[in-house]
Amino acid sequence: MSASVAEFSCRGDRRFDANRRKPSSMLSLYEQPTRLCDGLNRREWMRVGGLSAFGLSMPQLLAGTAASETAAPVAPHPARRAKACIVLFLLGGPPQHETWDPKPDAPAEIRGDFKPIATATPGLRVGELMPLTAKLTDQIGVLRAMSTNDNAHSSSGYWMLTGRPHQPTNKENANPGAPNDWPCMGAVVRHLVGDGGSLPASVRLPEEIWNTGRIVWPGQDAGWLGHTADPWLLDCDPNAADFQVPDLKLPTDISPLRVDRRRSLLANVNGHLDRLDRGGSVERWNGLRQKAFDLLRSPAARAAFAIEQESDSMRDRYGRNRFGQSVLMARRLVESCVSLVQVNWTRWKDDEAVAPAWDTHAKNSERLKQALMPPMDQAYSALLEDLQQRGMLDDTLVVWMGEFGRTPKVNPRGGRDHWGHVFSAALAGGGIQGGRVYGASDAQGGYPSSGRVEPQDLAATIFDSLGYPPETQIHDPLGRPLVISKGRPISALLS
Repeated sequence: MSASVAEFSCRGDRRFDANRRKPSSMLSLYEQPTRLCDGLNRREWMRVGGLSAFGLSMPQLLAGTAASETAAPVAPHPARRAKACIVLFLLGGPPQHETWDPKPDAPAEIRGDFKPIATATPGLRVGELMPLTAKLTDQIGVLRAMSTNDNAHSSSGYWMLTGRPHQPTNKENANPGAPNDWPCMGAVVRHLVGDGGSLPASVRLPEEIWNTGRIVWPGQDAGWLGHTADPWLLDCDPNAADFQVPDLKLPTDISPLRVDRRRSLLANVNGHLDRLDRGGSVERWNGLRQKAFDLLRSPAARAAFAIEQESDSMRDRYGRNRFGQSVLMARRLVESCVSLVQVNWTRWKDDEAVAPAWDTHAKNSERLKQALMPPMDQAYSALLEDLQQRGMLDDTLVVWMGEFGRTPKVNPRGGRDHWGHVFSAALAGGGIQGGRVYGASDAQGGYPSSGRVEPQDLAATIFDSLGYPPETQIHDPLGRPLVISKGRPISALLS
């Protein structure tokens, strides 16, 4: 068995630290201010709870405290189809007409500038800018009637990321927080699965999704589940020549010996606090402290992020850009037993404000041909082929989606605008029956004509494939049981 397949098989034996918690502040042990009578520095006493004292700074691991108690992991259903899921989220809304649902018989202002091409699936055509993906449709199930009826990025996106509609819909620049604080899919998965080994169950990269002005969308964190269920956010560029995961590498002036010395010193602090607080509050962050050390010292954890170990040909195959290398990193993470990885296509540095990422309000054809479709087609097809060659595709669900689609009619600027009434998504691997299309849009690609699917159904399909039927329960901070999804798995695509 190859190393990658052997690593992937570890997913069936997860361990869980029931004491996982997040501290609320930072600790520094090398300052010189006044000391208390017990030998502890007053600032150390006031600020105990973090790991910067060890030369570590892991905000994704350590920031905040849980809003709800961490529950024991829930065993997946024995009939689960997938052991992992990779979500490719294309910010801005990819156009249905030029991707999965071309309309060659529609008027020019609707069909656009590109023609459909044949695929590996008889009768299925996709846009001509997807030549590599077209060869793999026997592995892909297409949804042509996704719908939110929501034309705002952040509120429609909230629904797509959580499976719960935003209140209200069509609300742009919506902020995180109640009543829109339902946990994202990655958070639900992390809460259910628990963290095994030295990596969390859910990871996002290479950055959060945001609107103009760095307004972060709601629906990307654990919401009321509490920060201990937050998917880790890796703010990074795996394509950078000097790439390293932020906060994972020891600072140059901190040797492993100094880490061990500082861990010993913290143990003394813990002992002091524990004597004062027999209620166990110190134990609430011991698990996270240990996990941080595991990350810094574990060869397996470091190896998961060592993208430079990939061959040049493999890195070229995914594409030498931030998205392509992030998708490659996602494959490495699921090999290392991460259950859900979400790769966000966000704005690139050269994007113009009028059409950032996939939000092609202007020059739709130009943007698609030059900047968007080639790297997407390359990375997406590379991922499917790579997983298949490694014997991992059957166990890995790959989801292709955005927050909505684009208007049927091209606007005077040559662009397509926001359109949540009907759009496309695609699923592959992980129990999906490839070569199938479910749902249809009307002749102009403007509204569903059959097989309408809402985001809760997509969420239910993802959860169900991972072994958690939609009726699986989680508990809110008041202890009330809530089902993880009110949708139903899309049985037409499931094996």
